[in-house]
Amino acid sequence: MTKSNKPMTRIHNSETNEVIDREMTDEEYDAYQELLRLQDVATVQAQAKAQAKAAAESKLAALGLTTDDLRALGL
Repeated sequence: MTKSNKPMTRIHNSETNEVIDREMTDEEYDAYQELLRLQDVATVQAQAKAQAKAAAESKLAALGLTTDDLRALGL
């Protein structure tokens, strides 16, 4: 018998309070992998957005401006 590298999943029946721990099925594992990939993409996008915002604020500061100055100008 070979050991798989798939994560375990827990199924909890709230009516009977039965808990079953088992290895993920192929379909569950594929969905799990896709979720991890999407989370990685979202993290990279959030980091890029934060870096762009910091760069813009840095450029404004170099010009002696703040985001409040831009709002006052209607930008």
